[in-house]
Amino acid sequence: MKQQSGFTLIELIMVIVILGILAATALPKFADLGGDARKAKMEGAMGAMKSAAMIAHAKQLAEGTVAASSVTLEGSVIAMVDRYPTADAASGIIVAAGLTSDYAYDTGTNTVYPDAAHKTAGKCGITYGVASGNNPPTFTASAVTADDCK
Repeated sequence: MKQQSGFTLIELIMVIVILGILAATALPKFADLGGDARKAKMEGAMGAMKSAAMIAHAKQLAEGTVAASSVTLEGSVIAMVDRYPTADAASGIIVAAGLTSDYAYDTGTNTVYPDAAHKTAGKCGITYGVASGNNPPTFTASAVTADDCK
């Protein structure tokens, strides 16, 4: 008589149950990473806005055109005020930072949001404070957390 080797039906069922329990506990961890992604998107947008403001400022100073009302960056005319980009959506900081297509912009508050839904909710936004006098622009993150960016 030959002895058979392998797994019994009970052993296979137990392995499947254990894998199911592990999957059920790990799934919520990976299910909704959208909030984290939008938070990272807005942190990147803030970095782009800061860099664009400084580049436009440096270009205006380097050209010696401090009194000029605009500079040209990569073929785009950027409107300037007090040596920094304006908040104008069509020719200011939004164009300079390249945030024109995948973001929602509130012209009343000068705030960039990841999309229209967050704009409506007023969460997960970066507000651009226009430069005035000798003060450079400010950048304020309003409720940019993974929970608020969900």
